[in-house]
Amino acid sequence: MKTGNKLWIGLIIMAALSPLGLLLPEYFKSGSAWGEWGADEIGKFLGYVPKGLERLSNIWKAPFPDYAFGGWEEKGLGHVSLAYIFSAVLGISVVVLAVLLLGRIFIRKKER
Repeated sequence: MKTGNKLWIGLIIMAALSPLGLLLPEYFKSGSAWGEWGADEIGKFLGYVPKGLERLSNIWKAPFPDYAFGGWEEKGLGHVSLAYIFSAVLGISVVVLAVLLLGRIFIRKKER
């Protein structure tokens, strides 16, 4: 099997397993996934929100907050899991397209 095919299979498997990041914390009642805290959660942990984080936390608004579509949080774990898979596929697609585009740009510059 070619290395490229192995890469695609691995990416598909990782996208399909992405809801584990949602299911396992729910199953173990552990709260948010490690490192995915918002300013409010960090404020609970530390007792305060660092000034830089507070200032910068409102600059970027995610297109799919919490990897889900608006209003899907109430529809249950199955819908949210599908949204996780969609977000994983979308993220993989964006990265692959960016790498291919950059590769074409740099390869053409070397050929000239």
